Amino acid sequence: MSINVLDGKRFAEMVIQGANHLAANAKYVDALNVFPVPDGDTGTNMNLSMTSGAKEVKNNVQEHIGKVGSALAKGLLMGARGNSGVILSQLFRGFSKAIETKPTITSLEFAAALNAGVETAYKAVMKPVEGTILTVAKDAAKHAVAVAPNHDNIAGLMEEVLKEAKASLNRTPDLLPVLKEVGVVDSGGQGLVFVYEGFLAELKGEKLSDSPSAMPKMTELVSAEHHKNVQSHMNTEDIEFGYCTEFMVKLDGKGTFSEENFRQDLSKFGDSLLVISDEEVVKVHIHSEQPGDVLSYGQKYGSLINMKIENMRQQHSDIISESTTPLQTQDKESRKEKQEYGIVAVSMGSGLADLFRSIGANAVIEGGQTMNPSTEDIIKAIKEVHARKVIILPNNKNIIMAAEQAAEVAEEEVVVIPTKTVPQGMTALLSFNPSADPSTNKEAMTEAIQHVKTGQLTYAVRDTSIDGLEIETGDFMGLADGKIVVKDREKVKAAKNLLDEMLDEDTEILTILKGEDASDEDVDSIIEYIEGKYGEVEIEVYNGKQPLYAFIFAIE
Repeated sequence: MSINVLDGKRFAEMVIQGANHLAANAKYVDALNVFPVPDGDTGTNMNLSMTSGAKEVKNNVQEHIGKVGSALAKGLLMGARGNSGVILSQLFRGFSKAIETKPTITSLEFAAALNAGVETAYKAVMKPVEGTILTVAKDAAKHAVAVAPNHDNIAGLMEEVLKEAKASLNRTPDLLPVLKEVGVVDSGGQGLVFVYEGFLAELKGEKLSDSPSAMPKMTELVSAEHHKNVQSHMNTEDIEFGYCTEFMVKLDGKGTFSEENFRQDLSKFGDSLLVISDEEVVKVHIHSEQPGDVLSYGQKYGSLINMKIENMRQQHSDIISESTTPLQTQDKESRKEKQEYGIVAVSMGSGLADLFRSIGANAVIEGGQTMNPSTEDIIKAIKEVHARKVIILPNNKNIIMAAEQAAEVAEEEVVVIPTKTVPQGMTALLSFNPSADPSTNKEAMTEAIQHVKTGQLTYAVRDTSIDGLEIETGDFMGLADGKIVVKDREKVKAAKNLLDEMLDEDTEILTILKGEDASDEDVDSIIEYIEGKYGEVEIEVYNGKQPLYAFIFAIE
């Protein structure tokens, strides 16, 4: 099939198939990673980033390739996670910028756009490292520019791009000694190759299998156990900057913002720095020893959103511990020095537990409404996190007293943040500063929960009359910060009515936590309603998998 001109619709299909192929092989890419840091989940981070870009493209499919490219860049910017995800977003940001005014592009323009993406990505990284995704992208793009004059057919050019990307990937161990020592290729580069494979398949009119690809010869020994052993090549104490910090700044428009100056100023706080921005937001990824200082600096330019801080030393220790036998683990645990801080959160549902862990909780106790953990359960969790200072997030008013009792008898220094809901717990955790003392953290985290509103949708188990509402068994009830404000026989209608009660002109972010009893169609209906009525509100959705509550809403 000869394709001499590429339009927006075909490019959209390339992006979608590239994202799907990467998603099918995300675990494979994760297994290749050799670096003991949270953004070492390279496949997961690239997958989430590319999926966000593909979702935005699906919502903006049109003939004009420049506009489709702009949608891809926007989706990637908002969804970029980890080092690899941010670099991937930069590659396609530069690519999209190069074609933004063009309704269609030729093979020469396609090659030039790939090269523009590489230039943009290299500028975003303070200290580029060769032998990574950057090198694979650069080699493939340079080859594309060199051979494009001989390839009017874009599918033929893409074959050349993929061929050189694979060759470059196989050369990465010669550039990074740790890759050669362990016997793997670069994980980020492999992720990019999967994206390019999807691109080529679409251009050739083929559909790739959703089954994970077979391991290449060089990495056929990589397994989950091997991945754990790989981490032993670095000592925990060798990690100079211990906190992987990611956040976005919603620019307030006051004063002049310079991405270059912003990046230069942040560079003094740590390494692995990546900064990208558009007219509205700035995305930051950095490894720092003082994440609180980083956040304070970012806050000078606007409001902070989508914050995430992860303890890389703890993650490395956990990975090493998992590769020992139970007896070895027990012995090692008894000798292991306690970490400075541990955070215990209470929640119901595996999705909410994963969410709390992703934003910094070290232990999550299963519990909540109808299932309150005991003081003993909480004490056990305090011991489990193995820290000198422990912060507890009860996330339910009926659990606060048990948490306070546990704090009184624990040997460790324990503070309880009086969070009564999951959204309050999330907000408090995002306000945690690992460099501050417990009393300062308690004050700041308690203050933070005053700025989030919680909406909950559940169902009535008996007839009742309360706050002027006649409620029948089976009605869906909407609670605004604990008070029943709406009821309806229809779940989605009750959810929309609840949000109407809670959203106002000051609302910036709505987070939807989807429960066990809610469907994707329910979520889509709510999103469509909010986007139509409250267009400026940013919406985030997580599958909390919580029982009892079809939806939990966090409103900021």
